[in-house]
Amino acid sequence: MSNLASLLERSAAEFPDRTAIVFGDMRLSYPQVDAAANQVANLLASRGIGHGDKVALACPNLPYFSIVYYGILKAGATVVPLNILLKGREVAYHLDDSDARALFAFQGTPDLPIGQETWDGFNATDGCEHYFLITADPTAPSPIEGAETFAAAVGNQPPTHETVETADSDTAVILYTSGTTGQPKGAELSHSNMLSNALVADRLFGADAQEPHTYLCVLPLFHSFGQTVIQNAGFAYGGTVVMLPRFEANAALSLIVGEGITFFAGVPTMYWGLLGGLEGSDITAEQVGATLKVAAAGGSSLPVEIIKEFKARFGVDILEGYGLSETSPVASFAPLGAEPRPGSIGKPIPDVEMKLIDPEWNEVTELGEIGEIAIKGPNIMKGYYNRPEATAEVIKDGWFRSGDLGRKDEDGYYYIVDRAKDMIIRGGFNVYPRELEEVLMTHPAVSLVAVIGVAHDSHGEEVKAVVIKNPGDETTEEELVAWAKEQMAAYKYPRIVEFRDSLPMTATGKILKREI
Repeated sequence: MSNLASLLERSAAEFPDRTAIVFGDMRLSYPQVDAAANQVANLLASRGIGHGDKVALACPNLPYFSIVYYGILKAGATVVPLNILLKGREVAYHLDDSDARALFAFQGTPDLPIGQETWDGFNATDGCEHYFLITADPTAPSPIEGAETFAAAVGNQPPTHETVETADSDTAVILYTSGTTGQPKGAELSHSNMLSNALVADRLFGADAQEPHTYLCVLPLFHSFGQTVIQNAGFAYGGTVVMLPRFEANAALSLIVGEGITFFAGVPTMYWGLLGGLEGSDITAEQVGATLKVAAAGGSSLPVEIIKEFKARFGVDILEGYGLSETSPVASFAPLGAEPRPGSIGKPIPDVEMKLIDPEWNEVTELGEIGEIAIKGPNIMKGYYNRPEATAEVIKDGWFRSGDLGRKDEDGYYYIVDRAKDMIIRGGFNVYPRELEEVLMTHPAVSLVAVIGVAHDSHGEEVKAVVIKNPGDETTEEELVAWAKEQMAAYKYPRIVEFRDSLPMTATGKILKREI
């Protein structure tokens, strides 16, 4: 069976005594996770949702995410993971754009009110029919009037289900990404895309059924990196996934030692946090190094000093890799056991090809010459959902053009040298200036705006908006930041606003962001 849910089902059958998920004091075996996912599949079937339908999921790193994720797949439907930081209007856009028929959403906490934002977004759509509110206390009534609770909906559903057969090419997941041209686009990833990438990830990092890893899951599961490299790769061979909803260095270090974590994957700011978290902690570097076997990084380049210090403190090399939502996501990685090459994104993973191209798709062959990275293999998306023109712009003859500029050395290692797009990477999250600029332009004070990334010690980049105000407007920079905070997800909104009288432009009126 090609259904991505087979990863869970096989491990439930082969390793009934293994722990699949750890969250706090909770420990769920593979059969328990499988049975709970079957209840979700039966719930969806009872509501007339099945093969080919889209179902959205907004949930932090909790056991519910995996249970609902695989339950959706078992029903033959497509998972549409949503960033838990999205505001109501952003949730509505994603539901409408993906044609989602149902939404599962975690209630959240007072400082992270996911439930209210998703409820507002759900009610602003026409096509999404069902809303299931996942609450921390399944016995409590719904805290949102009119919202059906997950616990009540699945409570009487049977724990067995015959998984819907899917073709290799059927869409398993739609991951939302965005470009500098406007609204987020849904990358359609097939069951084959996701299965192949998860299994290759296990080969890359030395995991198999005899020696599965114990994973610390701090990367958001609604993003492709954590979803494939932690959840799906972990479930493929009966590994244990230890969930941490929000990265906090001391908590992460305690779990690494207390749960015997062998595999850690994170973005650069997390590694920076782990090094700093040792100060004043009862956890020692020796304890961490005694259990941790593999450390993987992506999202943006790691500073050389962090790589050196991590190796010196813990005795573990950080393996850097590269990928995008459109590539399921892993495209290249530093080989396990090889001497690290700081700044390199490694080599193409097995069965995947990479090359450098010019704007006309011609291959750049001269050693050291810069070109746009293009990728081909079983990990390449089917296309952008309902966007054939956007798909045709980035896929040609099976090759996907990444929008990132790079070079290759004599040993076949690739290096990112610049981003062809203006994307900002803030704390491992991709922020796309054009989307933010369109929102900021709706404020009555804003005449013209350019959003750029500026260097930041811990986040890598911070979001800055350079604004020309309308004449006579008295809005302050602080007031515009506060307004933006209400309109955009927490990782997106500009923390810095600067008012200027003019912006540098080309003769045709294009803003020259590099001169700002």
